[in-house]
Amino acid sequence: MEIASWRVLGAAVISVTIGSPMALAQTNAGGMQDEISGVVELDDFVTVGRYLYTDRVNALKSPTPVIDVPQSLSIVTADQIKLQGFDSIGDIINYTPGVSTSQGEGHRDSVVFRGVRSTADFFIDGARDDVQHYRSLYNLEQVEILRGPNALLFGRGGSGGILNRVTKKGLIDAEFTEYQARIDSFGGFGAQIDRNFAVDDNAAIRVNAFVESLENHRDFFGGDRLGVNPTAKVQLSEKSAVDLSYEYVDHERFIDRGIPTGSNGRPVEAFEDTVFGDPELNKTELEAHLLRASLQQDFSDNVKGNFSAFYGDYDKLYQNFYASSYNQALTPNQVTLDGYVDTTQRENFVLSGNLIGEFITDTISHTVIFGTEIIDTSSNQDRYNSFWNTTSDDNEVFATTRPLNVSGGVGVNASGVPTTNSFTADINDDTHVGIDVFSAYIQDEIALSPQWDVILGARFDSFDINVFNVVANETRSRADDEISPRLGLLFKPEENVSIYGSYSESFLPRSGEQFANINGSNNQLDPNTFSNTELGVKWDISQILNLTFSLFEIEQSSPQVADNDPSTLDVIDSEITGFELQLQGKVTENWFISAGYSNLDGEQVKRSGATGLCPRELPEHMFSVWNNFQLTVEFGFGLGLTHQDTSFVNNGNSAILPDYTRIDAAAFYDLSDELRVQLNIENLTDELYFPNSHSTHQVTVGASLNARLSVIGRF
Repeated sequence: MEIASWRVLGAAVISVTIGSPMALAQTNAGGMQDEISGVVELDDFVTVGRYLYTDRVNALKSPTPVIDVPQSLSIVTADQIKLQGFDSIGDIINYTPGVSTSQGEGHRDSVVFRGVRSTADFFIDGARDDVQHYRSLYNLEQVEILRGPNALLFGRGGSGGILNRVTKKGLIDAEFTEYQARIDSFGGFGAQIDRNFAVDDNAAIRVNAFVESLENHRDFFGGDRLGVNPTAKVQLSEKSAVDLSYEYVDHERFIDRGIPTGSNGRPVEAFEDTVFGDPELNKTELEAHLLRASLQQDFSDNVKGNFSAFYGDYDKLYQNFYASSYNQALTPNQVTLDGYVDTTQRENFVLSGNLIGEFITDTISHTVIFGTEIIDTSSNQDRYNSFWNTTSDDNEVFATTRPLNVSGGVGVNASGVPTTNSFTADINDDTHVGIDVFSAYIQDEIALSPQWDVILGARFDSFDINVFNVVANETRSRADDEISPRLGLLFKPEENVSIYGSYSESFLPRSGEQFANINGSNNQLDPNTFSNTELGVKWDISQILNLTFSLFEIEQSSPQVADNDPSTLDVIDSEITGFELQLQGKVTENWFISAGYSNLDGEQVKRSGATGLCPRELPEHMFSVWNNFQLTVEFGFGLGLTHQDTSFVNNGNSAILPDYTRIDAAAFYDLSDELRVQLNIENLTDELYFPNSHSTHQVTVGASLNARLSVIGRF
């Protein structure tokens, strides 16, 4: 079968079966695919009744269509990534309701799930991927974004949601090569290739690779990225298949932590072109080796198993200067810089297994998933503060010139005195961490009748951490055992409509997302806990158009040492409430739409009670829409808009992230069945905007008008 047919059939199965028509709508809208009809059966996907079975470990783990999942989720396919010109996780987040981006200090993906910031709730083929870095999209089949705490399927973290990347696997009996080359108006360029070929009737090899040179609108920014991901698929029998994967990643880029806020609490627009960093020393580097193996086994018509192993070896460095203090009223022409160099060497080893069984007791049917997971993590990290010879401290004051008078750690301060920094004189911390996690979980999806389903489940996690603090020559350890329940009730008045309610919990150990907070008194504290109560409606208006709505409340409980008696704990509670609305699919044969809206509200709570302060990075309103129009067989265009309401940069609510509206566009023309020319334009109106931040004086300056020209083809 030719690749065009394979891709359109895969998209059709996703669209028709789980009620997420993105893939089908985008594929047909592009004009490069054939019409589809008939029964669908592929190596990657097989539809059986109303269930979606997949030979990969994805975020849902069990064969449940999206309309029957009592939780908000979004799926973004490879075709949509290509058509909208996405090249980062942040691009995808911009068009997903209920989530937004955080700055991530300029060196990592950072997502705010329903008001809860996370740098570690990332997964790849269902395995934890918690090292801080920017993830590339070149080898992805789809991206799955689940909202709401849910430790049952993912374990610790997931306090506001999770993001799972599903990678491309080998396709047996398929021969194709797809390629893409692009260049943008900033001067960046890149290329990627996807090659699949059959070894014999039972095996295939697929290789995805990319190279990229990074440029943007900010001074000094640049970088290079490359990735190579060969995979192999072997069909051992009709009921057994193995997927093997190795990925090499090598990334380097400039770190830009944005601009300070002024007396009015808003970003100082006069600094929109000024980089508050060192052109030579602000950088991040990552080298990683990732090995994945999975076995899919059908033990019978009713019992299926997924077993996977993941090993990741990461070597990460980031060093930077940034604006730590600025007083526009008293010293408008001076800024204080702070900085540090941080390294991480981490090895993650994950073993997981899931058994999925379907059976009937009397007139009640069950889909039961039982799983276990073992994680062994070794993580060494250290940090050295900047140390200026003029202040004998990590802070120094410079004039707010463009560029700043510092390069390579050598400069002239605001008083005109030469100054030199050392990244080896002042150690902040050096820790060697070992983590052992054992998890077991069970969930039963109970079909009480054609209209009523109940989901019951719980997960047990044993989280043990040992930390050797090199600086203090001290070893500490902590063990946490947690049980996380999940409950869902689903009513289907019609086959294409579901009304659901759900409750789920998750937890985060006191060591934090990156295992840094077990020293001092923190090792005495219980984990943070999170709960999510959600009501929602999912309506498949047609096989290629659906509407979803959810209303939710997230409650957080954080134990902290009592002010008056350190031997006791106070429990601090807070909550975030909101709702989401999403419409996706084809309105007409030539018009595809993906639109989302979210409304979020929250309040910080301290020991004394409600504070009246809003959590940081919590815009009340967020809206996005993408339209795709097919004007002729060969030509089509897209038009999109993202809007983010005003939010606060910090929890003190003294700094503001202004609201903004950005317009994006695309146009594509098929020169032939195998070759397309595509133009994507970001920020069509060239608006000055500030999409996210990290702290009070580190606000990101959004990209100016940028056009990207791509050539996309296959043979």
